[in-house]
Amino acid sequence: MNPNSSDSFLIRGGKVVTAQGILQSDIAVVDGRIAAMGPGLPDTGCPVVDATGQWVFPGVIDAHVHFNEPGRTDWEGLASGSRALAAGGGTCFFDMPLNSEPPVTTAARFEEKRRLAAVKSCTDFALWGGLIPGNEGDLEALRDAGAIGLKAFMCPSGIATFPGIDGDPLKRGMRRAAELGMLVAVHAEDEGLAGELTAASRARGETSARAYLDSRPIEVELFAIQRALDYAGETRCRLHIVHVSSPEGLQLVAEAKERGVDVTAETCPHYLLLSESDVERQGAVAKCSPPVRDEGHRQALWLSVWSGLVDTIGSDHSPSPPELKTSPDFFEIWGGIGGVQHGVQLLLSATADQAEQDWPRLAAALSTTVARRFRLPPAKGQIAVGNDADFSLLRIGAPRTLAAEELLTRHRLSPYLGRPDRITVQETYLRGRPIRADRPGQFLRPVS
Repeated sequence: MNPNSSDSFLIRGGKVVTAQGILQSDIAVVDGRIAAMGPGLPDTGCPVVDATGQWVFPGVIDAHVHFNEPGRTDWEGLASGSRALAAGGGTCFFDMPLNSEPPVTTAARFEEKRRLAAVKSCTDFALWGGLIPGNEGDLEALRDAGAIGLKAFMCPSGIATFPGIDGDPLKRGMRRAAELGMLVAVHAEDEGLAGELTAASRARGETSARAYLDSRPIEVELFAIQRALDYAGETRCRLHIVHVSSPEGLQLVAEAKERGVDVTAETCPHYLLLSESDVERQGAVAKCSPPVRDEGHRQALWLSVWSGLVDTIGSDHSPSPPELKTSPDFFEIWGGIGGVQHGVQLLLSATADQAEQDWPRLAAALSTTVARRFRLPPAKGQIAVGNDADFSLLRIGAPRTLAAEELLTRHRLSPYLGRPDRITVQETYLRGRPIRADRPGQFLRPVS
């Protein structure tokens, strides 16, 4: 029986996934919090969910989505995006400041988005503020409004109203962020090198997917990552490198940590699931920046996950209408992958045969470490007594082929369609209640 009208119930017989390991444990939920855990908990007369043969996975906290509202709701939207997140086992998202129009670079714009999300989002949410040239004076107000952090592009973002920032302006912004106790996340690509290679490709008349991949080799990412790490070391800013696509980039971050730089690294499901051959075969739906890498780097990135070099995994869900994905010039196509619903499921599916060994590491990168790095309230990020009852019930089954009809996102575009998936999300719970479209989540802000 599902406790649709109650946030007090007992989950019996499931395998509970934590960052520390797998537990065969019942879970007693009282008033939306985990009151007790252990095998054979007594039946107190509350509703019972039989989770025999299922896995209880911590609610995914997706720290990197572009739901594009207000201003570009036709690209996604807070309602459709959060529904898709919940269908994939997610209980919280952090929405990026760009693609909204106007972008979230002031407290007033932050408050506008917060009000919308408080009504439209069926999951919990946090909001990024933007760091762009000239808005240093707005950062304190963004912090006070509850920004989870500041996002900066070290190259053009593709959005005219959200310009890139690098060099001394970025250092000044990071120094101010450090004074305010704020984390800065950077999109790290070296526009100088990417621009040179793009111009050379165009001069040769090459505009294919292969040409685009060649215009953004790993060095484009590495040069910018190293620069950001140097800035963070100089300014003492808390730094987060988003969507790292290569093990070489993760190694740079690891070396900086050893030098005392306060830095973490995120990768994304598409870098672990796709390779260059998928981009060449599928085209626009698999375009992103930095691009996915060759098969050898994809496999090496998995090894980086298991060795602990990957701190967090976020979807970087960045959809757009189909008409922005149709140009014969691959450079002109809007880059962004729609993956908020199935990316995590496919990671779990790929590791299902080793779930006892591999899922605790994924639980850390998808939830526990995210909550700690971004200073969410301590009741978030882990299935533990006293915490909010945020989790999903998963079942491992025979592979099924992902179909467009399953997508709850506004546009049914995804590079994952047609792939086999062994994971079914039976239900996702937020504070002990099944997530429903008409039941809003809560705004989360970082705590001291």
